[in-house]
Amino acid sequence: MRTDLLTLVQWLSPAFPTGGYAYSHGLEAVMAEGERTAAGLRVWIEGILRFGSGQADAVLLASAIRPGADFAALDDLARAMAGSRERLSETVEQGTAFARTVAALTGRDLPARALPVAVGEAAAALDLAAEDVVGVYLHAFAANLVACATRFAPLGQTEGQSMLAGLHPVISEIAGWAVAVGIEEIGTSAFGAELTAMRHEELDVRIFKT
Repeated sequence: MRTDLLTLVQWLSPAFPTGGYAYSHGLEAVMAEGERTAAGLRVWIEGILRFGSGQADAVLLASAIRPGADFAALDDLARAMAGSRERLSETVEQGTAFARTVAALTGRDLPARALPVAVGEAAAALDLAAEDVVGVYLHAFAANLVACATRFAPLGQTEGQSMLAGLHPVISEIAGWAVAVGIEEIGTSAFGAELTAMRHEELDVRIFKT
């Protein structure tokens, strides 16, 4: 097995110190409002992947991996794409922690950026296909949301893993699309998810930061 693939898996694993476990991407508000079923939560997560920040992050990441990428411009766009205060803090805080840790491990100069751009800038030095990098990133994103659901809903571990396995074709589809398009194709239409993320900011009792 190539060590570059293992490096990427390490960077995007729950053990990597980005604090990803503390963020629910608004999913906590969805569950607090009554949606606790595996089927309903799977629809919500798939919608985020296809139409929300999942596909936007995929395009940003794919663009950051390409030779000659303008990381600063992509970072500005990533921050502008965040639809709420919490969403902005989520991507910037995780991206900052990611860049800081990878820089410490590799000795590279990696400034703080939004998460998909930070991952793309770091992963550009790896000998990996862009589609594989985007796919592993989206899988880590979806896995974190599934983990949030198993803790809060609560879902059983088998239900959660079945949900994640069912999202594999969706992840593969989005990763393949993202590496084939330009940055001008970026866009989101998950308005319900954005509104839910905003409602999360006003929850009286919260487990997750977003």
